[in-house]
Amino acid sequence: MQTAGVICEYNPFHLGHARQLGLIRQQLGPEATIVCLMSGYFVQRGEPALYPPRLRAEAAVRSGADLVLELPLPWSLASAEGFAYGAVSILDALGC
Repeated sequence: MQTAGVICEYNPFHLGHARQLGLIRQQLGPEATIVCLMSGYFVQRGEPALYPPRLRAEAAVRSGADLVLELPLPWSLASAEGFAYGAVSILDALGC
């Protein structure tokens, strides 16, 4: 079984995000697992998220994600390189 990892903020979740999840599902098939690693109450540039993580995660799950995990705050607030490094490291450790 394949597992796809998506690094995201979903600030806010929109139709393009839903389309992305749908395309991943279409390419990998119904048995694949889609894991989203999403920033929490604060997004990459240190700004507060528009909606709480629970609402953004719920939108992702309703649109095809199987699991939404919160990216730890130090990585969420890091530079673009730090944000990417932290997120990719976590998804790699999960086998995505």
